[in-house]
Order: sequence, then C-alpha cells, then structure tokens
Amino acid sequence: MPSDMWNRAMHDAETGRLQEAIANARMRQRMKPKDPETTELLGLLLQRAGDTEQSLHYLRRGVELLPGEPIHHHNLASALLAARHVQEAIDIWKRTLAMAPNLGLAWMGLVNGYLAAEDSTKAIEAGERGLALEPEWADLVGNYAVALERAGRTDDAIRTLERHLQRHPGDTGLRSNLLLLMTYANPDTAAVAAAHRTFGATLPPSSSMREPARSAAPNAAQPLRIGILSSDLRNHSVGYFVEAFMRHAPQGVELVAFSTAVPAADDRMMQRLRSLAASWHDVAPLNDDALDALIRSERIDVLLELNGHTAGGRLEVLARKPAPVIVSAIGYLNTTGLATVDWRLVDAITDPPGSEHLCTERLLRLDPCHLCYTPPTDAPEPALPAADAPLTFGSFNSMVKLGDDSVARWARVLTAIPDARMLIKAQGLGDAGARATLAKRFESAGVDPARLEMIAYSRTRDEHMRLYNRVHVALDTTPCNGVTTTCEALWMGVPVVAALGDRHTDRLAASLLRAAGHPELVANDAEGFVRIAVDLARDRARLTDLRHTLRSDLAASSLLDAPGYAARFHAALRNCWNQSRGAMNA
Repeated sequence: MPSDMWNRAMHDAETGRLQEAIANARMRQRMKPKDPETTELLGLLLQRAGDTEQSLHYLRRGVELLPGEPIHHHNLASALLAARHVQEAIDIWKRTLAMAPNLGLAWMGLVNGYLAAEDSTKAIEAGERGLALEPEWADLVGNYAVALERAGRTDDAIRTLERHLQRHPGDTGLRSNLLLLMTYANPDTAAVAAAHRTFGATLPPSSSMREPARSAAPNAAQPLRIGILSSDLRNHSVGYFVEAFMRHAPQGVELVAFSTAVPAADDRMMQRLRSLAASWHDVAPLNDDALDALIRSERIDVLLELNGHTAGGRLEVLARKPAPVIVSAIGYLNTTGLATVDWRLVDAITDPPGSEHLCTERLLRLDPCHLCYTPPTDAPEPALPAADAPLTFGSFNSMVKLGDDSVARWARVLTAIPDARMLIKAQGLGDAGARATLAKRFESAGVDPARLEMIAYSRTRDEHMRLYNRVHVALDTTPCNGVTTTCEALWMGVPVVAALGDRHTDRLAASLLRAAGHPELVANDAEGFVRIAVDLARDRARLTDLRHTLRSDLAASSLLDAPGYAARFHAALRNCWNQSRGAMNA
C-alpha cells in the first residue's frame, strides 16, 4: 500500500505542483539513497515531467534495490516503452509475469508492448490472458480493443466495447473509445449520433460546476482571451491546422495554451506553437479539479477544445464548463455529445443546413472551409513516377479508415484498370496481422493482393513526402475521409479523388478539394468516384499538368490563405462570445 509520502507526492503532481514534488523526492532520496520507495517515486515523478533519462535511471535503481517487487519491474517497463525501448520493456514484463503470473498490470503492459512492436496477434493473446484474470477491468478491455483494431478487426473491437458497456454503462472512458471507432467505421449516421448523445447523458455536468471566472464582456479595447486545450500541439496532424489561427491572431486576442501532451524538447512543432501563445501551460499531470481551476484562473473567454474523444481529450473537465464559451474544433470529426460544449466548427459543405440534428453543439460554419493547412516548409518538389512505372493509385490514410467500404470502392477502380497497382502506406501495416486482414479484404473484393504494395513507415518526413512521387492518383477513404493526407497529396502534386457522403467525416475531402480549387475531383456518389478515378488515371497529359500545377494552385487557394482564414476564425469566435453575452443579458 502506498505510504503517506507517496500519496502526498502524487497529489502534488496532479494539482500543479509537480516540480515541488520532484524537489521533495530528490531531497528524500539523497537522505536515503537506498530506500526503494523514494527511489521509485522519484523515477515516476520524473517520467511525468518528461525527463526520460533521469526517470529510467531511478526506476532501474528501484528494481535493483527491490528486485523481487513485481510493481517496480512493471513501472520500469512502462517507462521503457514510453522511451521507445520496446523489446526491453517486453522482456521485463515477461520477467514480471514469471514472478507474478496473475498480475493484471503486467498483462496490460504486455498488450501495450506488443502493440508498440506491431504484433497485434501477441497483443490480442496477452489481452485475452489478462481478461481471463480480470474480465471487468476497463483499462484492459480498452487496450484489448485497441489490439483488435490494430489487427484490422475494427468491428470486433466495437463489439468488445459494446459488451463491456452493456454491463458498465457508466464507463465514460470506454464509451469515448467506442465513439471514436464508430466515427471512423460505422456506416449508420443516426446510430453514431445517438451514441454520442448517450455519452453526454452518461457524463452530466459536474456538481462542482460554477459560473466561469470572467463575467464582463470584453469590448473593442479589451482582449478576447482564447484558451486552446489539446494534446496535439506538437508533431501531430492537428498542428498543421492550428498554426494559421495562432500565427495570425489579430490584435485584441490573447492565446493561452493548455497542452495535455508530455513536453518534448526535440519537438520542433511544439516549440513553434509554444512561441505563438501569450502563455503556455503543460497540464498533462493535472487531475480534473486542478485543470478546471487553472482554466478558470486564466479568465478564458472562449475555450477551443481540439481533442473530443481522441486520445488526450479532457471531456470530464469540459463538462464542468470552465469557460463561458466552449468551441470544439479541428481535432475530432464528430460531435462531443456534451451539452456544455456550445459550438462545433464546421463549414457549409461538411455540415450543410439540415445536419444540425447530428450534433449536440450549435454549428459554427466557417466558409469556404473550416480548415487551413500549413504545409511543411521542407517538402521536396513534386515529381511524376518513373516513365516505366505501372499506373499506381495510392492511399496514405490510417488503418482504421481502410475498411470494407473503402476497399470495395477502390476494388472497382482497380478492376477497371487491370494492370494498375495500389500503394498503401499506413503505420499499422508494420503489423503482420493487419497486413493479412487488409490483403484478405482486397481478395474478397476481387483484387489479387499481389497488386498491392503495403508500406508501414518512413524514416523521415522527407522520405514520407517523396513517397507521393510514386503515386499517380490518390483514392480517398469512406466513410471517414483523409484530411492531412489529402492536403499532403495535393501539395505533392497528386490529385485526390473523393465522393460526397452523408456526414461530416465523409464530406471533409469535398470541402478541402473545393477550397483548393479542384471541385472536379469530387464525385456525387460511388459510381462517379470510380468514373473520375479511372478517367483521370488514363489521362497521362492531365496527370502531368496536375503534377506541375497543384502545388501552386493550393498555395494560391483559400485552403492556404492563413491571414484570411485567421481573420474569419477569430471574428467567428468573437461573435460566439457576443452571442453568449447577449443570451446572458437577455
């Protein structure tokens, strides 16, 4: 059982006093250098602070001081995994289970280790072993569902979460995981919307909710304080879409960032975004009470939340209404389901009039597109594939988007051009189970898997971007479109063929392509998708012209007009605030 010292230190870490907790633990560790509890505590606190090297030093020392304690081994393995020492972490978890075969924590750790090693088959096996011991443990259920999804078995992952939630309907964490998978994969729009509303009903406003700290509406002479709450203000897809409104914030706006990611000194995007905020708070260690209090203390007028139900989201804090106006934007492709979130950023293409019933928030339409892309400054020049290369279609979207619907549509294109190939790049394709699942999906759709080239990783961003030079035409996914990958492809001169669907996630590419000045690449249905893709692939002259002009078209379009976008974005947020004040004063 943790000691009072341990509990106090963890409480300090979770309430904004992490550095004080570290300082106290260092002092105690110097006084008792051979005390395993103090040594272990210091290692865990340093891990929360992002000091990987020092954290591993003390956690290794903790194992040396108490080699028979399984929890110490588990903590070290977890830190090693976070530091990407994957195989060593797996080996330590195996040793831990040799000491304590019924330790659920170690089985859950092994699931994570095998996932990091891209071995979903072993991850699933470890999850099943752990669940045989602790079948109702929500964290393990969630990790097991992730293993299923990584293997390409998204439907099985959804069913696993649904079964658990039938027994534990109040488990908001797993319900959030379920919503994310449904957003990517469920073809039933009404069911997805209803599931989000159920989440909102399951997570009612906290009893601690109170009036936001700021009560006076800013006038033209007072700055509007905009908070940005996100785990993705870093080297992440979201970063390419927040830079525009941060870099070009007008006078009269103060940006306050609340980053729920662990700080990383080598993350250049995080450092760049940090420089654009008036103030920046690293809030990863904070519990809900402390984060709620911090946001209130900063007297935020409009809080932008950029996570929704994605990893790192803090929806429990949003349910407390820590700011008078909350806007969900960019990072999540669906409604949050929370009544305390006032607005959701969309545009007239992604969410046309009549789609309001799919969201719990009011729709804040920012036209012509609710997104603005900031391309990498060091991207290589676009180039066509080699003259003797086979006609190659491509997709660089994530594995969870490569479901039956996407493959069925692509298969029709490949069938129409029998000598064409398809290059698919997705991080999950490093996993043999995922590759086998995807190959089987194509085979069932009538396409020989030998026509596929599957790539999991690129060593560098430059290498990643150069892969587009091997693709003639990119094919979009359904029912969840590509976003960053669509913009990347266009920047590299690769046309992206998309179709207009029936929901936000299936209309994103249409919005991006129209903003980029190429609405002709958007079909109205699956038949049109196949026709556009086939006709384009056969028109080598047009492909050559697009390869040489798409980047300049994109640069001149509203999709990259950062100053114009920022002006519209911030005017919309101020209007949200003004409407809120008007409602309160009515």
